[in-house]
Amino acid sequence: MDASISVTQAEKAHKFRDLHYRDEAFLLPNPWDVGSAMLLAHMGFEALATTSAGHAFTLGLADNTVPRELVMEHVAALSTATPLPVSCDLGNGFGDEPEIAGEAIRLVASAGAVGGSIEDATGRVDDPIYPIELAVERVRAAAEAARSLDFPFMLTARAENYLNGRPDLGDTIRRLQAFQEAGADVLYAPGIVSEEDIRAVVSSVDRPVNVLIGLPGLKLNRGRLSELGVKRLSTGSALARTSIGALLRAARELRDDGTFGFMAEASSSSNIATLLKS
Repeated sequence: MDASISVTQAEKAHKFRDLHYRDEAFLLPNPWDVGSAMLLAHMGFEALATTSAGHAFTLGLADNTVPRELVMEHVAALSTATPLPVSCDLGNGFGDEPEIAGEAIRLVASAGAVGGSIEDATGRVDDPIYPIELAVERVRAAAEAARSLDFPFMLTARAENYLNGRPDLGDTIRRLQAFQEAGADVLYAPGIVSEEDIRAVVSSVDRPVNVLIGLPGLKLNRGRLSELGVKRLSTGSALARTSIGALLRAARELRDDGTFGFMAEASSSSNIATLLKS
């Protein structure tokens, strides 16, 4: 994949928007660095999204602890690594106040992204989810910032109940509906895995819905999720964690057994180099 191919941000933005309105759900894998982004682009994926957790792991940090300036540098690097559209996992937008969420959208767009997500999780264990009124104001501020751009920035609003021990479908749907009214382009409730819950979410809104794949309990494939009306399937940190899992298994074999069987599954250096140059 030749990153030197001239594709403007506006062209990427229009492509990314159009992907959300096809009949079949499109796959949105989440690379964690430039190399993984380039490899995914070579594999034929049509768009990419960052993973806050995967990026944090590359820096030896926990999720949602990476400073904003480093996130923007990461987005800029991924946005120029391939000709593909890039959306950014912005967590809670780096602050509680609505204006900070709006600023995060403007900054990530300046870094080259054509989409981004704002979630209603606070990052605080004792108070994990914003009150719905504040959560809506945060999405509204982000939507206003997105609409001020000169290209169609796809704003995703995330309802984080299920990832924070609050599997309340009714509240989750109320939040997604309110986020839709506040201007979100895509709606996302990571952690919903049952066909019944996914169907309920999709039927309750009239915006494209993203489903997080790679979670325990999600047994549905791309075809069935498309039949349910889901428009986008993202991997979150699953690919990064899969890579780390392979590293840990290989390291345990090396340390504990003194054997090298893990090499059987390794790609050759020449093959990786060829993929990165293609």
